[in-house]
Amino acid sequence: MTTCPSGATPAEAEAFLSAHPEIEAIDIVLHDGNGIGRGKIIRRHELMSLYTGGRHMPISILGLDICGEDVHETGLIWDQGDGDLRAWPIPGTLKPLHNTTPPRAEVFMSLYELDGRPMTSDPRHALQRQVDAFAEKGLHPAGAFELEFFLLANDRDANGKVRPAADVLDGRHSSKTEVYSVDHLHGMLPLFSDIYAGAEKAGIKAETMISEYAPGQYELTLHYREDVMQAADDLMRLKRIVRAQARAHGVTACFMAKPVEEYAGSGMHFHVSMLDDDGRNVFVEETEGEWNETLLHALGGLRVTMGEAMLVFAPHANSWRRFSSQSYAPVSPSWGVNNRSVALRVPAGSKQARRIEHRPSGVDANPYLVAATVLAGIRHGLEGRIDPGPETTGNGYEGDDTLSVPRDWNEAIAAATKSDFLKDALGVDMHRTFTAVKAAEYARVARTISNVDFDLYLYTV
Repeated sequence: MTTCPSGATPAEAEAFLSAHPEIEAIDIVLHDGNGIGRGKIIRRHELMSLYTGGRHMPISILGLDICGEDVHETGLIWDQGDGDLRAWPIPGTLKPLHNTTPPRAEVFMSLYELDGRPMTSDPRHALQRQVDAFAEKGLHPAGAFELEFFLLANDRDANGKVRPAADVLDGRHSSKTEVYSVDHLHGMLPLFSDIYAGAEKAGIKAETMISEYAPGQYELTLHYREDVMQAADDLMRLKRIVRAQARAHGVTACFMAKPVEEYAGSGMHFHVSMLDDDGRNVFVEETEGEWNETLLHALGGLRVTMGEAMLVFAPHANSWRRFSSQSYAPVSPSWGVNNRSVALRVPAGSKQARRIEHRPSGVDANPYLVAATVLAGIRHGLEGRIDPGPETTGNGYEGDDTLSVPRDWNEAIAAATKSDFLKDALGVDMHRTFTAVKAAEYARVARTISNVDFDLYLYTV
């Protein structure tokens, strides 16, 4: 038996199989830089060998673009002969899946070199590096992600546009925004009930469901975790649950950042705080009416690094359609208190729950890389004691921020590629892999002739 470098033990697999005799197969899921789950489905009798010896997977699995095509510039394909590395299960992630026939489970995996060293183009290892860096200073990041998404009809309208799904309860249609409408939520209750059931089986504390600010858009909040890696796991697993249950109910769950041009897109706000070794929140102000210096320095670090980091928060061509004035998607690295027009919001409420709500990321971003980059920005601010500048009050979209961010995807790729900060945030190998994949995807999109081209130019120029 080979020692598992992830810390998973055969006892976990044995206990799971004993408790779940109905399980016939298991999805083994490794997430790449785009957050896409890649792996295999194994049979029940193969599970024990996964925990005793891991599973060989090609190194190229982490060098794929959004279409699953090899990106040779990552250095993970022919430069290394596309050899096998070993994927190992992550402790505590083996969970039964809800509403599957025959009954299945899933387990998250991480990739390691054959000698047991972390494979450093794996997004989980990038986040773990930042967690470990804080642990050396006696600090432990905690947090939670918000999940916004659309429920869409499986077919498009006569103009090829997506449209909101009909209620799964009775087939009723609505094209209204319906923001915060409780009655509107009732039409999707059978689907939401299955989502909650799936989350419960997975050990995820999914909480409030909201009808969001566009037709067919919803938000699901997650319970705060003292372990930020678990917070990222929760988000990734919940997306899989929502997608699977929506499909079972005959609709499509959409995690594009901006699927509907007339309405707001979908964000993935990241709430983050910092605990010391005794579990105390170090962002809490010590003097009434005065902000904690640690909190301010964290905000300062996030502000000055945001421009270089935007590719992580907005990784796709569609991501950049989400950013526009007064659309609940911040367009400058501003901060403020109880203000949803800024990028870095300090929510109102109990000071014991003091935290930063990081708002730039779209729901299409990879939560492991988002968390790693945000933590690196906070660390940069704490180490440099960076002043965040004046608080933004009122409409943050009208501010004239002195710090600039890229204006589009191409600029973001260029900024990220040359960024020493992002190399530190992700690690040199993950940085190279991620930026190479993004550059390849940009080239794919740039050479694609879209319907917009034909609409504008076919009969006019």
